[in-house]
Amino acid sequence: MTRADLEKEPHEVAAMFDGVAERYDITNDVLSLGQTRLWRTAVARAVDARPGQRVLDLAAGTGSSSIPIRAAGAFVVPCDFSLGMLRVGRRGHPELPFVAGDALRLPFADNTFDAVTISFGLRNVSDPDAALAELARVTRPGGRLVVCEFSHPTWRPFRTVYSGYLMRALPAVARKVSSNPDAYVYLAESIRAWPDQPELAGRIGAAGWEHPAWSDLSAGIVAVHRGRKPSPAA
Repeated sequence: MTRADLEKEPHEVAAMFDGVAERYDITNDVLSLGQTRLWRTAVARAVDARPGQRVLDLAAGTGSSSIPIRAAGAFVVPCDFSLGMLRVGRRGHPELPFVAGDALRLPFADNTFDAVTISFGLRNVSDPDAALAELARVTRPGGRLVVCEFSHPTWRPFRTVYSGYLMRALPAVARKVSSNPDAYVYLAESIRAWPDQPELAGRIGAAGWEHPAWSDLSAGIVAVHRGRKPSPAA
């Protein structure tokens, strides 16, 4: 199955995430066997937020990915296009300034943020390359990009086992713990169709980010990609 086979209209994707919002965090913890907390820590480390900096956390969902960035002293803006996610997030984290926004038309001025990050959301955008360019637009020169996304396990035998888990076990577990288990069938397919680490790094570079690189987490189940917005020539 290709990405084209998985394409949904933006309102369909938003509705899907609205449907899983209430139990989103606990479902993710169960499906990842508790790995989500380690992944969030790795993202916060890669963002390297400092007091006084402004950070955009795109596809922030309920805001769980924003908490460690805020704890570092940065001003973090959780942004998501799912109103259901935002409602749950505002209820649980009223201290965070949640903003509704489309990754392809972000409601921020040019050069606003010192760092931008998106976790497990880029593959759900209808045009990931345009979203990477839009993230560059709102990042100041010299600012940082961090993309955390499901990827391809680096050890071939494990890759086969993992693919079986995605397509069989993940939907079955989701039926027991999720508020909208059918959504996880789509999510499993989207993970399997997503580019591998080198291909995504190339697309990050093509979107205008310098020095794209990545680190594998959990044997490559997840990869954290990084880039930097070029500074003007002196």
